[in-house]
Amino acid sequence: MSESPESPQPPHVPRPVTPGTQASFGTYGGRPVSFVRRGTRLQGRRQTAWEEHSDRWALDVPRHIANTSVHPDYSFDAEAEFGRKAPLIVEIGSGLGDAICHAAEENPDTDFLAVEVYTPGLANTIIKINSRGLNNVRVVEANAPEVLATMLPAGSVSELWVFFPDPWHKSRHHKRRLIQPEFAELAARALTKGGLWRVATDWSNYAVHVRDVLADSPDFENLHTGERHGPESPLTQVWQSGVETLVGGAPVREGRAPVSTAHTGPNEGVDETGGWAPRFEGRIRTSFEAKAHEAGRLIFDLCYRRR
Repeated sequence: MSESPESPQPPHVPRPVTPGTQASFGTYGGRPVSFVRRGTRLQGRRQTAWEEHSDRWALDVPRHIANTSVHPDYSFDAEAEFGRKAPLIVEIGSGLGDAICHAAEENPDTDFLAVEVYTPGLANTIIKINSRGLNNVRVVEANAPEVLATMLPAGSVSELWVFFPDPWHKSRHHKRRLIQPEFAELAARALTKGGLWRVATDWSNYAVHVRDVLADSPDFENLHTGERHGPESPLTQVWQSGVETLVGGAPVREGRAPVSTAHTGPNEGVDETGGWAPRFEGRIRTSFEAKAHEAGRLIFDLCYRRR
């Protein structure tokens, strides 16, 4: 019995790269990304928490290309999700959920959304939500630029938090840093007029990077312009102390700038620009921040208002 010839197959047409999606930010084709997924396997309490409670606390978003992407047609309705109209605070890179769950407990009249690509971290957050009886926190496993670009309605966010993002120390990796001019545009879209963007980092080079990026943004104003400059600047103190000459316990080779200060280096004078905010009192001191203090590093806080 002869086989009929196969019908011709249409040529493969790749999915369009929608602005704001994971692909548009370089996730595919060997291009750089701003995060590394360190693992998605769940065990023990985390597995149990995810199986029993993720339907309640984790947003089930439609995907576009990858399992951390968000379909551009999806829009998050906070009022419907939380059953009320309240200010919405979004934390990008929520880690194990310590900061956002503490804030939610202290501010029951505010709603919170934890954005993270690390599944065990989200499971840990769910454990905290349950143990503390919180109703004003939701979590989403998603790529942050897509959340800001399409998932969140324009002007729907009261505050945006980015605490201790991956510093990507090496100069050739600086392009991987989350906070870039393009990301600032997305943050401005999601934030309501007058909304706040809070940033904290324990590495001076990233702090300078953020300050430079947002100084060039027409959408944001630094609430602490000129403050804590000169000898009072944490940047001056880092430069003069050389505390960042050790990274991961390894000394920087003689004659080279510390990996954290890159284009500046230690003992390069005085930071006359300033612009550093006081420590945000609403940010609990997590174990991550405690390790930075134990290593002798200083914490840089920045706070910007959406124009």
